[in-house]
Amino acid sequence: MRELILCLALIFSCFSFADIGENTNSNIREIHKKFTDGTLNSEQLVSFYLKRIEQLDRNGLKLNSVSQLNPHALEQAKALDKRFVKEGLTGPLHGIPVLLKDNIDTVDDMSNSAGSLALAKHFPKDDAFLVKRLKAAGAIIIGKTNLSEWANFRSTASSSGWSSMYGQTKNPHDLTRSPCGSSSGSGAAIAANLAVIAVGTETDGSVTCPSAVNGIIGIKPTLGTVSRDGIIPIAHSQDTAGPMARTVTDAVILLSASIGYDSEDPSAIKTNSKLIEHLKLDGLKGKRIGVVRNLTGYHNATDQVFEQALTTLKQQGATIVDDLAFSEKDNWGGAEFEVLLFEFKHGLNQYLADTDSSLPKTLSDVIAFNKQHADKVMPYFKQEIMLMAQSKGSLTSDSYLNSLKKAKAAAQQQGIDKLLADNKLDLLIAPTTGPAWKIDKITGDHYLGAASSAAAIAGYPHITVPMGFVHHLPVGLSFFAGKLSEPTLIEAAFAFEQATLQRKTPKAIKTEMH
Repeated sequence: MRELILCLALIFSCFSFADIGENTNSNIREIHKKFTDGTLNSEQLVSFYLKRIEQLDRNGLKLNSVSQLNPHALEQAKALDKRFVKEGLTGPLHGIPVLLKDNIDTVDDMSNSAGSLALAKHFPKDDAFLVKRLKAAGAIIIGKTNLSEWANFRSTASSSGWSSMYGQTKNPHDLTRSPCGSSSGSGAAIAANLAVIAVGTETDGSVTCPSAVNGIIGIKPTLGTVSRDGIIPIAHSQDTAGPMARTVTDAVILLSASIGYDSEDPSAIKTNSKLIEHLKLDGLKGKRIGVVRNLTGYHNATDQVFEQALTTLKQQGATIVDDLAFSEKDNWGGAEFEVLLFEFKHGLNQYLADTDSSLPKTLSDVIAFNKQHADKVMPYFKQEIMLMAQSKGSLTSDSYLNSLKKAKAAAQQQGIDKLLADNKLDLLIAPTTGPAWKIDKITGDHYLGAASSAAAIAGYPHITVPMGFVHHLPVGLSFFAGKLSEPTLIEAAFAFEQATLQRKTPKAIKTEMH
């Protein structure tokens, strides 16, 4: 009977395609229901997204968010459909197309370049630990996404979403504006519905900022809950991968599948990955939420949307504790940057040591390559951050160790932990960042402010959810708290999302598809 249903589904596949195209809120649970009732299968779903990528990313709006496609995606989908006939759903991501940021190893005949021409021919021999987890959950890695080259750690004047490998990614809400970064392609692609879900990576803001300015959900988990194996690094004391999705539900399903203890990751933490139970409509009821006011004030219109969000939080049963501030906000940035410079050199040299012999083997080699190919690699901005990192010594130096201690203390004990404890809070909130700025390859990004650094430096979780719009541009609301507080943050984020439903399909996408 199930074989007959699948055959009928193939015959009437156009109806499934139309439904997916019109309902860009379709989530993993709805898709799996369609699999089960026989109105959709994974091959059709992958075909739909491949066609949509061709229409919107390669042509049409030319978003330039998807850098590579998995040539085996349809074949893998067909295999999963056959398994479904025999076994039903084989995992929480069964048959779901997932996009990976192009700094994560995968063996699906796609390079892992970090957007750099220096790694154009870097084809990993093994999947990252994270990718193995996703595939075990049934996911299909449909492709990879463009990013700010070297995850925005090459130049102080870089343009988010630009790489020498793939050029500039555009924000689907306004093609003249930045998609933020460094997970630029993941943010733009999910906002444009070019896959069901995507994986980004963050050192400081690289999941949450592109999620916010593209109007989607982003989760930066607690450091060490998701393995960093097979991910081109910036800084091991802050790096983590994280989900990017159109709904909190999908982001949580992806996060749950991503979490897994990796004994080879020095920061690995064993934790409960069963986070779905925290998707509660009354998740804000009774929660004490602190408003970090010195993470506001950089954009009046964003602050106005934030005040509306505070009203919603109160209406949903939360107690708001206002006028809080991080006393160390202006002091942690210098120490953090020093740490990142030291760890980038150390981590990149370790990662490159295991790559093919024809590739650069050290940061020094990358710098030399960039200089040799400056016309293509550095037509807009240079590599001064890489040069600063190369000048640093070992991780045993006093400068590194003192900076690491200072940064962690400022963000943890004197920062998030202190505000939570002193005010008996469950979590903290602030606007994630302002609306997207104009793309500027000459002077670089024009950040006004952001809420990312405290949680990023501390290694604590941070969730951003669409909060509303400034004119036609989305802005996000950040929820963050202490170590392993994902359950609390998910409850609050899901309840806020369901009470407001502020995510909208970009107007340019609607126009292009009709």
